Amino acid sequence: MLDNGEVSRLLDILGNRNRRRIIDLLRLKPCFVTEISDKLMISPKAVIEHLQMMEQEEILSSFHDDRRRKYYCLVREIRVDVRLEGNETGPFPRPGESRGAKYLTALFMLTRMLRTRDSLIANLEEIERDIEVKMNDVVKYSREILSNETEMDLVLALAHCTLTLQDLEEYTGLEAEPVEAMLEDLIGKGIVEQNGKEYMLRVSYAEQPL
Repeated sequence: MLDNGEVSRLLDILGNRNRRRIIDLLRLKPCFVTEISDKLMISPKAVIEHLQMMEQEEILSSFHDDRRRKYYCLVREIRVDVRLEGNETGPFPRPGESRGAKYLTALFMLTRMLRTRDSLIANLEEIERDIEVKMNDVVKYSREILSNETEMDLVLALAHCTLTLQDLEEYTGLEAEPVEAMLEDLIGKGIVEQNGKEYMLRVSYAEQPL
């Protein structure tokens, strides 16, 4: 039986939609950070933060495969039973507002929200098609420019956002030394630059001929 503190922390975790999506994905099979980031379209940095929080609460566990890639898996099933009890006749309308008026207002707002959602989905599908085209270009050119697949993973992670060495260790599942070596290689190729503890893609690289 969970105490009040544990219940509160669990509700905080489940209150975040992306953490719930990660849990649903890990119910299917263990995944590494890249998989989760790509499938759920969440930035690697955010994925790492969500995973670390849930691992700390012992909802998730992690292990390394033969390639030293770090996988996460669900170790505790979560079931939440929510019951709402109250007046069976439903809420009373506000003074001067009939049930019919409340219904029409709610229906109008629902219509606007559904149309907005449909528009966003259409735009997202178009962006996803463009991303897939560019992803294929990156993979094709990577074979000529990058030294290995892990360097490509680093580049794709940094395409989302700036990351620290610790973030990239978590992302790749590798120790600091080989990650640092690959980052130095990418810096030497003019693809990545370092600002303090953070690494990022060089904006000017996009303007250089391949």
